[in-house]
Amino acid sequence: MYVVATAGHVDHGKSTLVNALTGMEPDRWAEERKRGLTIDLGFAWTTLPSGRELAFVDVPGHEKFLANMLAGVGPAPIVCLVVAADKGWQAQSSDHRDAIAALGITRGLVVITRADIAPESVAATEAEVRVQLQGTPLADAPVLTVSATTRDGLENLVATLDAVTAEAPAPDSEARLRLWVDRAFTITGAGTVVTGTLTAGTLRTGDRLRFVGETTSDSTAVRGLQSRNSSAEVVVPSARVAVNLRDVAADDIHRGDALIAADSWPIVEVIDVRRTMGQPLDEGVHGLMLHIGTAAVPVHMRPFDADHARLTLDRPLPLQVTDRIVLRSPGSRIVFAGVVILDVEPPELGRRGAGTRRARELTGRPETGDILAEVARRGAVERTQLERFGLCVPEVVSETVSDPVADGETTAGFATAGESGGLPDDIEEVAGGWLVHRPTLNTWVTAAQKAVRTRLAAEPLAAGVAEKALAEELRRFDPALPDAALSRGSRGGTRGGGAGYSQELVAAIASRAGLETVRGMVRPPGHTADLGPAEPGVAELERRLSVNPFAAPEADDLRELRLGVRELAVAESAGRLLRLGDGVVVSPRTPAQAMRLLAGLDQPFTTSAARKALGTTRRVVIPLLEHLDGRGWTRRIDNTTREVVR
Repeated sequence: MYVVATAGHVDHGKSTLVNALTGMEPDRWAEERKRGLTIDLGFAWTTLPSGRELAFVDVPGHEKFLANMLAGVGPAPIVCLVVAADKGWQAQSSDHRDAIAALGITRGLVVITRADIAPESVAATEAEVRVQLQGTPLADAPVLTVSATTRDGLENLVATLDAVTAEAPAPDSEARLRLWVDRAFTITGAGTVVTGTLTAGTLRTGDRLRFVGETTSDSTAVRGLQSRNSSAEVVVPSARVAVNLRDVAADDIHRGDALIAADSWPIVEVIDVRRTMGQPLDEGVHGLMLHIGTAAVPVHMRPFDADHARLTLDRPLPLQVTDRIVLRSPGSRIVFAGVVILDVEPPELGRRGAGTRRARELTGRPETGDILAEVARRGAVERTQLERFGLCVPEVVSETVSDPVADGETTAGFATAGESGGLPDDIEEVAGGWLVHRPTLNTWVTAAQKAVRTRLAAEPLAAGVAEKALAEELRRFDPALPDAALSRGSRGGTRGGGAGYSQELVAAIASRAGLETVRGMVRPPGHTADLGPAEPGVAELERRLSVNPFAAPEADDLRELRLGVRELAVAESAGRLLRLGDGVVVSPRTPAQAMRLLAGLDQPFTTSAARKALGTTRRVVIPLLEHLDGRGWTRRIDNTTREVVR
């Protein structure tokens, strides 16, 4: 399906034209039909001779309903601008033309209607249309003349619609979903239904989505789908679609709310923009209405110069770099300006002159986004985050070097990526999908080398510097670092998630610094902790555990070996011992050795069966089993039984 929105001055025949093309009445309200005046959005559809399906969004032309018009045109990829031959170009013709230009709609056509009423005015109207469209995206659009009443010219109009849709670029069905809602209602037996124009992404029955609304924001699920009044399991763009939702009430949904794929869009309240048309942004106007998709949101504008400004929204919206926005004064029938989003996570503005400096930063930035500027400002940023912002990040071929530790204990420093693959010269992709500003990376490498050298000189018993401690040292060295990367938790699935730093990035910095990461400790290669007087006791304990790995020493044994809490902690950091709960000390190899025996038991097994198989006591077996549960190697079924995770 291809979606076309109408546009044009009130009473120029838009709805009549849609009716003639589709055989459907687009005016949905009795008041509209009674008054002959479109007030709200109307919808109709037909099938073109080529077999392509075409849906129309019919918009009101009266100046009082400009917000409704923008809600209809906002999500549409193609526009049909209507001008009546007997009335010529009029005020709302200009307003709608400006809205189309501001929204960046580049594909469309112009239809001169009522040719049967004023045939003598057709040529003059067409000439005027050409003049009015100069310098706009529709400057070269085809101009056709029709009469919806006599149907003269309709056949040519249908053929042109076929040609225009044939030339339209195919929408991206694999793109992330963002559906702007234009209606919400309840159907008995089905529940909440919303409608909208799907221009990118794919909707499937059963999809879990996020609802971003004026009064609520929550998860929801697709209960059912319809397009053209027919049920569907899958709907791809472009299409008019009705979505039956679970877990959300129709009363909580408003025009301008959005359905998005979960965790795929930044939900933002502050954006930096560039003017694409309209009045200079520094003319002294600060309170405006922002229009995008079907949304209309009050914003406060802080101009940087005539062409750049910061917009603060009254409520958050899912937005991305490259989005086109219409700005208008509240209550005004005219477009104040059109802008394009340059930054959806702009930096805070501080001291005097910050706005002027920000204008210089934004001047010359491409409308598709500036990867180098985004990475350089943060020092490091994840590729997925830039993609959420709406930037197209080139792929690179990475080479990862790992240094595994015995018995699967994760990892040493992994050094990093490689080939530029289209990335700017000053950006490098390192392990874990981080894009790093090379000058900043060099600074961090120097800081990491100094931090580890200083710490080990002060604490010779240490097995290294903990990753988290190194992150803190780097923060002190470079205050920009926590804002850039290290103040965020590790990504799901990695050891130490939520630790307040990115293990991938810290390990990559350490590796580049010629350091290795072993069991969360960063150290020079080959470094071993100097256990000093504790060395004989640790060696003796290692010997005993090598004979019987499940015979954990008693407290008296540890005192006899002169191993206190500090000595055991250093030995554990060095990878020579492993402390479990309740003061139980075993070899780092003990968990793997236990698993080999537990896997041979009948599954599920009891704690008593595990104790007998390991030949140990409840004092040892209970914390050992809890350790295995924590690793995900075993799974507790109930209070008495467990099973080995296969």
